[in-house]
Formats: sequence, C-alpha cells, structure tokens
Amino acid sequence: MKFSTTAAAAAMAGVAVAAKDSRTFAVLRFTNKGLVTTRADPIVNRGVPGTHVHNVLGGSNFGFSSTGEDLLKSNCSTALVKGDFSNYWYPTLYFNDPKTGNLEYVDVYYTNVYYFFEATNDDIKAFPVGLQMLSGNSMSRTVPAGGGGSQLDPSKGPVQPVQFTCPRKSYDPPSYPVGSDGTKSGLVDPQNKGAGAGFPDVTCDGLYSPLRLDIHFPSCYNPAAGLTNYKENTAFPTDAGNGKQDCPAGWIHTPHIFFEVYYDTQPYQGRWTENQGTQPFVFSTGDVTGYSGHADFMAGWDEDLLQHIIDTCDAGDSGMDTCPGLFYGLNSGSCTIQPLVNEQVTGTLTKLPGNNPLSGFSYGAAALVGSDSGSSSSSSPATPTNNNQAAQVPPSSKPAASSPAASSPAAAASSPAAASSVPAAASSAPAAKPTSNAAVSASRTIESNPPATSAPAAGGDGQCSAANLHTVTETITVTAGAPVSTPPATKGDSAAAVGGYTYAGCYKDSSSRVLSGDVLPNLGPMTNDKCVANCLQKGFSIAATEYGGQCYCGNELVGSAKLADSQCSMACEGDSKQLCGGSWAISVYSKTGDVTLKATNARRAEHAHRHRGHRN
Repeated sequence: MKFSTTAAAAAMAGVAVAAKDSRTFAVLRFTNKGLVTTRADPIVNRGVPGTHVHNVLGGSNFGFSSTGEDLLKSNCSTALVKGDFSNYWYPTLYFNDPKTGNLEYVDVYYTNVYYFFEATNDDIKAFPVGLQMLSGNSMSRTVPAGGGGSQLDPSKGPVQPVQFTCPRKSYDPPSYPVGSDGTKSGLVDPQNKGAGAGFPDVTCDGLYSPLRLDIHFPSCYNPAAGLTNYKENTAFPTDAGNGKQDCPAGWIHTPHIFFEVYYDTQPYQGRWTENQGTQPFVFSTGDVTGYSGHADFMAGWDEDLLQHIIDTCDAGDSGMDTCPGLFYGLNSGSCTIQPLVNEQVTGTLTKLPGNNPLSGFSYGAAALVGSDSGSSSSSSPATPTNNNQAAQVPPSSKPAASSPAASSPAAAASSPAAASSVPAAASSAPAAKPTSNAAVSASRTIESNPPATSAPAAGGDGQCSAANLHTVTETITVTAGAPVSTPPATKGDSAAAVGGYTYAGCYKDSSSRVLSGDVLPNLGPMTNDKCVANCLQKGFSIAATEYGGQCYCGNELVGSAKLADSQCSMACEGDSKQLCGGSWAISVYSKTGDVTLKATNARRAEHAHRHRGHRN
C-alpha cells in the first residue's frame, strides 16, 4: 500500500530540516550486473544506434527513443528498490591484447549509485520524470583542465566530475607514472595516490575492488531549459558557506548522484607489462587515455517514493534498500532485455563495435582536440555546467520504439536493428582539386616509426623478423574559392552570411576532425550565429557546424573535401530555420568566403630486415 507523501513528510519534518545542515545519503544497489550491453544512447544519439557500446542498468523499457514516461511502463528494473525505473548507463571497457591486437570484453564486477542529499539552504526535490543528464565527455582525449584531481564546485575552478580509483594492496610502485603531465599517460590526483585522471598503468588488485570509474552528476536542474536539453539543463551547486551547497535562484536542487563502476580488470593481470606508462584497456569510444569516461541518466522514479527517501533516509552504505517505509518494497531476480543492435559486443572482437578506431596518446587522430571539450567544467555558479558530450550521430526524424522487455538474458538480438548511421572511421579524404585560381603549396615531412594502425600489430615486441616502418607524408595545401552555387536553401536564407562570415560551402568531416582549433565548445542549442561568434572571438578564420548541434573552429580544413550542399541539410538545434551541417558534413563559414584545404597522403615504406648477414 502506498504511503501518503504528505503524511510522511509531516511525520519526518524534523529529519528533513536536519538533513539540510549535513550530508545524508543512501547507496542504490542493483539486482544483477546489467540490463543490457548495447550500442545505444537515447539521450545523445536519439532514435538511432549509438556511436559506442554502453552497459545499461535500470528499467526494461530502455530503447533508442525512450522517454521518462516509457520508463515508468517498464516490466522490470535492475534497481533493488522497487519504484525506480530510471536508466543508468556508461561506456563498456575492452582489453586490447598486446600480443594479438584483439579486443576482449571486460565484465562489470558491480555498480553502485550513491544518492547524496547535500547540506543546503535549498529544498531538495525528486528528479522530475524524464530528466536527462550526462556527465563527462565521450570525445575527450586530453587531460582535464584541472589535472588529476576531483573538483565539483564551479566557483572554485573547472569542474572535474570524472576520475578513476585504483584500489591496491600496495601503492609502491605508484598507480600512475611519476611526473606524468597527462599528455602521454594518466596522472595522479595530488590529494589521493589511489586515484587520478585517465587509466592507471598498473593492475588495481584491491580485495573485491578492481579498477573503478567514478562519475559525479550535477544536482541543480533548470526547469526553464527543459527535461531533455541535456546540454544546458543542469549545473553543479556552489559553496554557500557553512558547508552548504546551493543552486542558482529559480533552479531545482535534486539529489547528487554518483556512479561507482567496478570493471573486472584483475583477470588480465600478467598479460601486459605494468609500470611502463602504458596500459591495455580501452573504452568502447576507442579511447586509450581514459579521459572520455562519462555516464548518462534518465529519470524514471516514482517521484513520491524518491521524495520520501530524500526526506527520511540516511541509510548510507547500508543501502537504499534498508530505508524505512519504502512504498513498494524491493525487486528480486534478474531483469534483462535483448540488445538493440544486432552485432557482437562481448567476447573477443577484432574491432570495436561501430568501427571506432583507437585514439589518444600515441595513437593520435583523437576524436577531440583541445581542452574546451564540452565536459563538466562550468566556472560560473549562475550558468549551466554544460557537462555533456555532443551527439556524434544525427537524430532520426522517426524515432524507434522502445525495446520491449525480455525475461531471459540476451545472448543475441532477436531481430536486426536498423542499419547504423555511424560511418566507419577512415583516413582523411583527399583534397578537392584546386581551381584555376587556387593557391597551392606543398610541404614534405618524414615521421619515424609512428603508430602503424589503430590496433597494435601482433608480435610487435622487437623480434628480428619485424618490419621497420617509416611514413613519408606529403601535405598539399589548397585555397578553395567560395562556391559558385548558391548556399543550401534553408528554411529561410540564413546560410549566405552570418555574423560577418560568408558561407563557404559544405565539406566533409572525419573522425580526426578537419577543424581542430576549437572543438565542441559549450554554446547550448546550436545556431550558425553562435558558432561564428565563438570562432571570431577566439581568433579563428573558419567556423563550421555539424549534426545540427556541433561547432568547430580553425584556420584550415585538414583532410577534407567539398561536398554537395544537399549533404548539409540538418536543422540547427537552436533555430530550425538554419541548417547546421549533416552526418560527417560541416556547414563552413569563413571571413572571406574562401577556405584552405590541407590533404595529407601517407605512403608507408616497409623495409623487412631479415638479419641475414647484416644489422639495422
């Protein structure tokens, strides 16, 4: 029988008031390891297969286009507390075998989600059904602006909500390379030798405690931004004095949730060399750095139940399942659904699902360049943190229905999903042919033994028969004039000139990003005007929008090619009358209407030295 929320609140009024003066919390645990492991993200890649695989927990109505109302109709949930049909998801981890180059799925040991009810002058309210949040940045491959530490108060500097914790029997040798600055390996938290940014280069061998991904979510919700505007609708609270954390006026203070994800990395000990500044684990994003750690949350709570827990429960590590007066009791047994994409995501793979190339550190070709990456890093207490990644797949105009629940574990997809719109990673496209009046320049560089492929070759241990590789790179720079054809016909005529910049045409993007001066700045719902103004302010001559919601700045297009204007046909998130690029297609604006194209063609000369009578 459901308790009266009003009666419960009145009965526990003293507890509720006291809770504001100090932190209370309760740990939400789950009935089994996961709902599904699949390439889906209904927040960022809505209506289509996701760009990378996630481990998903929570309500069974998780799907490509699920909403909070869909989640409330779930047949079951992996949450131990009955009445929570929310979904919680985070990137899948793989082991990149140094000997074979194969990728092995790393099991999740277990996951906890802490619900913190902070000391505050605000009233803490339940998550509204359908609230969408994302913390971290799946595209980041660079060290956080704040270094290896955790920092959650935007009034005190860049917010860093994501860390790794590496429980160990001994911290000698240390978990991270001594003196690391984060550019070639992860780096330690200066306040905690057992934690840091990026993957550690040792096995985390703590008892029942392997490698742990820690992710904090903001707890201030801006109702003016709306439930689904995950780029602008949340912020971290700021210090209000006396140990309290408050939200901006007019915002709603919600629970502060914190994910602890334990990846079962201990079985791989002995299969790689530790303490060498490198490590073998890779996220499903292709990230070898660990800097792309992130997680998503979609609220599907019975709001009265969650409010009751907020007002009355301080169960701490004993678990939310021990809170008094839970309306519906507890869940038991398994809750799983079929994968949403018909592909192999567990076991041993030769490539990552979605064809994501390895990136970061020595692999180069990072998906994100620069520190202005859209991660949780608000420095202003009165504005949203914009702690979110940008979509890498365009939203579908016809969202798929939520996946139905299944009572048995999913071994394979029951029916093929729609073909993924995620293009396979490819080398940079050749440059467009120069026109008769184009300025052409060429340069020649030689790199000695760069990373050969996106996956290490088998037997790359310096054996005598190994080939020595040298890459000879020719760079051709072409200045392309403004297109003769008219700009794409928008719903309006906004593409011709924006903010003093002239439309230069539609151009191809790549996984290594053809514009890398400023990548994915946090500008809210995107328009061409916002992107141009941002690039102009930061001193760049070219601005480009993509996928309806992304912005890029730079001074030249590296590895791009001219596309038909019809390829840039996606409406801007912030103004449906404007067009902001398309799928791997950017709407380009420049100060002059011209752009510089730089194409890099690599030729690899292979010299096999068999060591028969001579040395290298």
